[in-house]
Amino acid sequence: MLCAISGESPQQPVASRKSGNVFEKRLIEAYISENGTDPVNGEELTTDDLIELKQARAVKPRPPTLTSIPALLSTFQNEWDAIILETFQLKQQLAETRQELSTALYYNDSAQRVISRLQKERDDARDALSRVTVSGTNGTNGTHGDAMQVDEVGLSESVLARIEATQQKLSATRRKRPVPPEWATGDTIATYEVKETIESSFTGAKSLAVDFSGDFFLCGDSDGGMGIYDLKNGSFSTKSNLGAGAVLDGTWVRDKTAVATSSGAVVVALEGSAEQKWHQHAGAATAVAAHPCGDILASVGVDKSYVLYDVQSGSVLTQVYTDSELTTVTFHPDGHLLALGTSSSSIKLFDVKTSQIAHTFPAAANAPISSLSFSENGIWLASAHDGQTRVTIWDLRKLSQLTSLEIGTAVSGIAWDYTGQYLAACGAGAVVVSAYDKKAKAWSEPLRKAVNAVDVQWGANAQSLVALTIEGAVDVLRA
Repeated sequence: MLCAISGESPQQPVASRKSGNVFEKRLIEAYISENGTDPVNGEELTTDDLIELKQARAVKPRPPTLTSIPALLSTFQNEWDAIILETFQLKQQLAETRQELSTALYYNDSAQRVISRLQKERDDARDALSRVTVSGTNGTNGTHGDAMQVDEVGLSESVLARIEATQQKLSATRRKRPVPPEWATGDTIATYEVKETIESSFTGAKSLAVDFSGDFFLCGDSDGGMGIYDLKNGSFSTKSNLGAGAVLDGTWVRDKTAVATSSGAVVVALEGSAEQKWHQHAGAATAVAAHPCGDILASVGVDKSYVLYDVQSGSVLTQVYTDSELTTVTFHPDGHLLALGTSSSSIKLFDVKTSQIAHTFPAAANAPISSLSFSENGIWLASAHDGQTRVTIWDLRKLSQLTSLEIGTAVSGIAWDYTGQYLAACGAGAVVVSAYDKKAKAWSEPLRKAVNAVDVQWGANAQSLVALTIEGAVDVLRA
């Protein structure tokens, strides 16, 4: 009998009940204390599972070569020579490894220097590109050529008058505006379930935009297609392809739709047919937003600029450059402020009339801004960051962070309702509604539903929530 571990004849043989193999008792006990399993088949094994075997004790004779002192000395000399040779080989291998490591570190240092130089050149080129933009097609007159825009142009008196009139009209009634009697309550929202799921075939859709009535929802696809979902009829009323690249964002300008595309084009369409197209951005146009007056459109892009357009005349009003790539944009409900989300995690507030920066909110997380939404109360701004699970709410009066809401999933879309009571947020794991109680000055969570959504918007009178799913379908949540 031979030990299954050492391969030698055991002095105290024992057998395993689990595998039936024979082991040296001291070896198998040491193995069990360390691993707790049978070394042959891996099954759980304890010392109680060992069976002692009886055998006649045999004394091993010494090898003939080790029966004298000269023989022992010769054996020791051979062992010493083998150790010296092995040590010499190890020293040679160590020297070769050190040489290889030194060469690898030299190549790594050279690569790091090249990468640093290329990154600096890239940043310099991007900065130069953000300051001088060559446009291929001018939305004002549709001509082609090498027109350059170096500095932003101030807004005309007529445009400033429209912005000022809109601000005065909306701000005068904002605080006194009552909650409509037909508006959904927190108890009603708590009962919302997914009642309808409509396949859109827009598997690359990233954003959802609702019109003023709350009945029509715009979404676009990565292949340039766009569609308008009719909430009342429960179907898509319009589907078309604008041929301007992937649709990255969209909004409504009165009864028209406007989209930002990966080619840098900003397209305004009516019932799926393109009416106006601008190419002001050097690179992708990442987001668009409509001014409350209804005929001014804003777009932002990776070229670090935002552009204002006059939809009525089809002209470019101004182009203003910043120091960061811009990821999202939204107008204040009164129209006098423009909030820009950046890839550097900060939020920039611009005065629309002067095109000057009014304030910069610092980064609440180390990730690009993915979504911005002003509350209709006019004093709160909600923001979300890529891959982050919290929604930050900023106070425009104190110019500081008001609170931070934990959503429990990476937030990709947020939307306030018209009354400013409810904030909807969505992500890959859920659609969540947070409610603010003015009397208690506390937040609650009336709704949380497991819907894998990339964006969410409120339906008319907050009687429904419309979510755009990761698969490109439209889910309607209602009581």
